[in-house]
Amino acid sequence: MTNGLARASVRFRPASFVGSLVALLLGAAVITACGTLLQTGLTAHLPPVRHAGTPVVVAADQQARVTVDRGEDRESVSTTLPERARVETALAAEIAARPGVAAAVPDIAFPLQEVRTGRPGPDAALPPLTGRGYAATAITGGGAAVLTEGRAPGAGEIALDAATARAAHLAPGDRLTLAAPGGSGGYRISGLTAEGAGAASAWFADATAGELSGHPGRADAIAVRPREGVDTRTLAEQVRQAVGDRARVLTGDDRAEVEQPGLLQARELLSGLGGSFGGIAAMTAVFVVLGTVALATGQRAREFALLRAIGATPRQIRRTVAAEAVLLAPVAAALGILPGLALARWWFGQLVERGAVPRGVRLDVGPLPMAAAVLISLLSALTAGYVAARRPSKLRPAQALGEAAVEPSRPGVVRTGLGLLTLAGGIALAALAAGRAGTDAANLALGVVMCLLASVALLGPTVARIAATVLGLPLRSGGAGAAGSLAADNTRADARRLASAITPIAMVTAFCGTLLFMQSTIAHVSAEHVRAGIVADHVLGSTGAGLPPGAAARAAEVPGVRTALGVLRTGAVYQAGDALATATALGVSGDPARLPQVLDLGVEEGSLADLAKAPDTVAVDATLAGTLGVRVGERVPLRLGDGTEVTPLVVATYERGLGLGQLLLPRAAVAAHVSNAFDSQVLVADAPSADRAAVAAGLAALDPAGATVTDAAGYRAQADRDMEISSWANTVMAGVLGGFAAVAAANTLVMTVLDRRREVGLLRLAGTTRRQIRGMMRWEALLVAATGLLVGGAIAWITLVPIARGITGAAPHVPAGTALPLAAGAVALALAATGLPARALLRIRPIDAGAGRQ
Repeated sequence: MTNGLARASVRFRPASFVGSLVALLLGAAVITACGTLLQTGLTAHLPPVRHAGTPVVVAADQQARVTVDRGEDRESVSTTLPERARVETALAAEIAARPGVAAAVPDIAFPLQEVRTGRPGPDAALPPLTGRGYAATAITGGGAAVLTEGRAPGAGEIALDAATARAAHLAPGDRLTLAAPGGSGGYRISGLTAEGAGAASAWFADATAGELSGHPGRADAIAVRPREGVDTRTLAEQVRQAVGDRARVLTGDDRAEVEQPGLLQARELLSGLGGSFGGIAAMTAVFVVLGTVALATGQRAREFALLRAIGATPRQIRRTVAAEAVLLAPVAAALGILPGLALARWWFGQLVERGAVPRGVRLDVGPLPMAAAVLISLLSALTAGYVAARRPSKLRPAQALGEAAVEPSRPGVVRTGLGLLTLAGGIALAALAAGRAGTDAANLALGVVMCLLASVALLGPTVARIAATVLGLPLRSGGAGAAGSLAADNTRADARRLASAITPIAMVTAFCGTLLFMQSTIAHVSAEHVRAGIVADHVLGSTGAGLPPGAAARAAEVPGVRTALGVLRTGAVYQAGDALATATALGVSGDPARLPQVLDLGVEEGSLADLAKAPDTVAVDATLAGTLGVRVGERVPLRLGDGTEVTPLVVATYERGLGLGQLLLPRAAVAAHVSNAFDSQVLVADAPSADRAAVAAGLAALDPAGATVTDAAGYRAQADRDMEISSWANTVMAGVLGGFAAVAAANTLVMTVLDRRREVGLLRLAGTTRRQIRGMMRWEALLVAATGLLVGGAIAWITLVPIARGITGAAPHVPAGTALPLAAGAVALALAATGLPARALLRIRPIDAGAGRQ
């Protein structure tokens, strides 16, 4: 009986299910998109190119790992290192001693720049080169066989790939001056290699390559070749026995991790977007589906009342609702899969275009995200239907029609209790976040938002009645005419309907406000720190891999320069609670006592000059110091960019870290632990009587081919560009969540208006004009929008305050250029979603509408 009734309801009254269908479809689309990104993050791979001919590659673990206690369990937490971790070259000898190994070759790569002293002319310029040890030609070409001309390099010599040499008009016997992270020098070209040996590469004697790389005794990887007849599996097992837990043994497509360090970051990014954001999106989808399906079910109270009056049991009504969900949810979810895949493809494509994901990685479209979307949609619809059908199914037949005609004046005890509980939970989490610092506070954001939104949904009728009473006062005073007064009375009398419309708008405002204003706060504080912190007159940069060693010393010799300090940008990993996080770090060359002449960090405690006392010293941004719980004179546990564990002494804390660097260390402490040891910039202060233009010209002449000279404004522009990917990601997340919630809000508003067919017909029969009804609907829409904005804004503010103070040390920054369009969009949405269906209702004859079915 129940299955047949459910099929008949869906078949003959499809309009009653349109709103639920739309909500389920959108929810499935968002879940499918996020699930596809998550699956791609877990499976992303690239085929090896350079190491395609070496079946086994040994490399360091590129993840920082820590074991934390989770109650009675212990769990491993990891994050991708900001710099390349390297292996000891001595491992190659141990690996080569294994019986199945034919050769174990250390592979080293480092950036090179030509120093233009002896070869003038733009047509002769060399492109950026990659320096390598000559023994590594065996990885791609087989040693001497790759030479097309000349001989292998010895001391003071290099071999260039033939294509690069031809483009620069070079031949064996010519001399070049090259700068590498480990030093600069002049080299004679001893030979040319085939292009297959490595395009745009310069090959050095192995001992020379190790010194020039800046990390002697360490290699990016070790390529292992088998003896004849030894298969890959056997070779890998022997290599694992040799290296133990000192390095990872990679085979198959995993070898591409060595060639593409960005692959690991891409996996982490995609997994984070698909997992963390996907979890938020899934909860949002469930939230919206629950509200919409419950609203649609509640609007059929008269129908359920009639069923109870003719003898239907409570169980039969609940089973009917469940059967309708089983019929509707899979169809709606299936319809949402294609839009979800389209969203995932666009999202993934944008990440590739912005360089966050290496080209060549493919979007992994599989059945699991689709199945998850269908399952979550089905469970949400079932839960919502059961909850909504609980009241009408429990009514006695004699009371059913009366209860259906008049909505209960107050929410149920269970609903009120759950609402108060979630409200208390949200407030408690917000208070807890206020007492935390940095990432600890940020990690509580989702809990605060979700608890407070759940409270709004559960206590919606009460919130709506209060809002209608307060915001309706101006309307009842007569200033808005009969339409305004009628709107105020309607919204107060039917607070349940108003609540169902307020919740989605509050959701849009809360989610978009939290994401967008958190980003605007970070950007604003970062810009302020950079604006106040960069006091240098000039910022010397490079269009290539960076500035070669000695750039700061040469800049200091330019006439008119007072101070020139080099800055090496890197990152460091720290543990915050049960999580690992990455902080920006600066390695500073030169006398740190002169730092205030070019970089005013707003020192709060200690002295930056003490960085010169020892290599194991550090100055820490005050907000980060609060997160780590350290003060001046204490040691702080950190992992440098390549994962090396250190415990430097804190010699100073400072105010301005965002946009500049949250950690300040001596350059010597970090240079051997970065992927590229070239300085990022040199900060220059002019002497009091110096000609600024002349100094800028002198700095540009240090490297006429690749130097850039700008000022503090140019530095700020570069800092803004560095934040673009983060800002874009937050904007997209706000757009996806906000767009989904906005459509859900419009869907809910349309459903509530169309459900008032009888009411509109009776008003017209009583003499109310079309204009008055449209005015009433507009005022109600404005009340709904204003209430949703106020409630959502309050939730966003409660969430943002502790997080903003924890991360930036400042109050949230709410730019009018973002807040006003968001508010205007919510108002326009409410007016359109109310006005259009109202016009449709007004086209129906009053006698038909007043006597028609609900």
